[in-house]
Amino acid sequence: MLISETRKQKGMTQLELAEKMGVTDKAVSKWERDLSCPDVSSLPTLAQVLDLSLDELIQGKSEKSETGNKIASLVGTILKGVALAMGVAVAVLSVLNAITPQQALPMLGLGLACLAVHAMEDRS
Repeated sequence: MLISETRKQKGMTQLELAEKMGVTDKAVSKWERDLSCPDVSSLPTLAQVLDLSLDELIQGKSEKSETGNKIASLVGTILKGVALAMGVAVAVLSVLNAITPQQALPMLGLGLACLAVHAMEDRS
């Protein structure tokens, strides 16, 4: 999976990666579908071509993608937090008669917009 994802991020075809590695595109296809593994002696070259560390390649996960996942998770938490805060604020201010419906609508709209963005991120 990591080989395929990284190759695609670099805009390389299986054939281009195969040529850089001195193997066939069928071999690359098998690596990407976990039907076979690259030869151990070719791993340093593969890591270099894909701009990955040898550890990342062997573990099958990129530290860069893990960082991206952490950031995406943080953004999702922030979006849900803003939505919750807007809802709570409108509820509390309404009970205290400190807000009019005209003032509440933009706050609720912001909360709903945050939830919508979060829902769209989950689908991608």
